[in-house]
Amino acid sequence: MREVIKLGLILLLITSVAAIVLGLTNSVTEDVIQEVEAEASKEARLEALPQADSFKQIDEDIFSKIKEENSKVVEVYVGYSGEEVVGYAIKTATPGYGANIEVITGISVDNQLTGMKVGSHQETPGLGANATKAEFQNQYKDKSTDEEIVVVKTPPSKDNEIQALTGATISSNAVTDGVNIAREIYNSILAE
Repeated sequence: MREVIKLGLILLLITSVAAIVLGLTNSVTEDVIQEVEAEASKEARLEALPQADSFKQIDEDIFSKIKEENSKVVEVYVGYSGEEVVGYAIKTATPGYGANIEVITGISVDNQLTGMKVGSHQETPGLGANATKAEFQNQYKDKSTDEEIVVVKTPPSKDNEIQALTGATISSNAVTDGVNIAREIYNSILAE
């Protein structure tokens, strides 16, 4: 009996030390992780809205109104070329196969999708994770914000269609849902 208690106390001591070390490591690296994530988001915004050379978060009151309309919107940035507004970069998070898929959608002030970039995701490698490839993402460029984007399994025959990733219809639909949410937010609030 004493041997079991002794082993239990040793195990408790080891796990306590490990927890303290992990906690300290997390607190030291937390700022660095946030900086890396912020830089990745900035680069994704530039890819989604290449006409812009700088971005500024949208006014807090407008963002609150957007969040009321759709809780899947994570952030909204106004894109500028010099002092001129050239469009918006809208980040959404929609449920995919593995977890939420973050999508940054670029929309120009002339009602065109300028691009999209898949951010963090937990989709299956070789299937849903292929949504990060340029071949898939480039299908969204130059689509009008007037019509809902639709996922099809065959080569697209209409301007508003996107071909699904093979074996990853759920992921394809999740990405397209994110783009459509951004399109709807633009049409209902930002284009006014």
